[in-house]
Amino acid sequence: MSESYVVDGAQIQCNYGSHTGRFSISANRGIRIGDKMQGNIQDFHPQTHIPSFGMCRSMHNPIVSSANKGNSGKIIPQPCKPSVSMPWLNGKKDVYVDQSPALMSCSTNLCMWCGKISFATDGQD
Repeated sequence: MSESYVVDGAQIQCNYGSHTGRFSISANRGIRIGDKMQGNIQDFHPQTHIPSFGMCRSMHNPIVSSANKGNSGKIIPQPCKPSVSMPWLNGKKDVYVDQSPALMSCSTNLCMWCGKISFATDGQD
C-alpha cells in the first residue's frame, strides 16, 4: 500500500494477533476524507481506537506466558487485550488534524507485549 491518510474504519493488525480489527476514531472531527473522519497520531487508546486482535501469541504477554508454562514449544494463544501507551509513530509532520500530525498508512505502534501494530488498509475504500 502506498503512503496515504488513515480514516475511521481502516483495518488494523498486530503481528501477534489472530485477527484484524477496525480502527475507530471517537472524536467528532470536522476534518474528513470523503465522509470518513481523518485520524491523527493521538488516536492510540486501546478499546477506544485500537481493538482486540482476537487471540495473542506473544510470550511477552504474561497471560500467554502463564498459560504456556510447561507446554513443550507449542504456543496456546490467549485473548488479546492491546496495551498501548504512546502515540503512533510516522505521522505526517507537516499535516495536522486537530493539532496533531495526521495518521498515515505507514504509521505503526507497539503493544507493551512487543506486538507491532500497523494498518492493513487506510479505510478510504
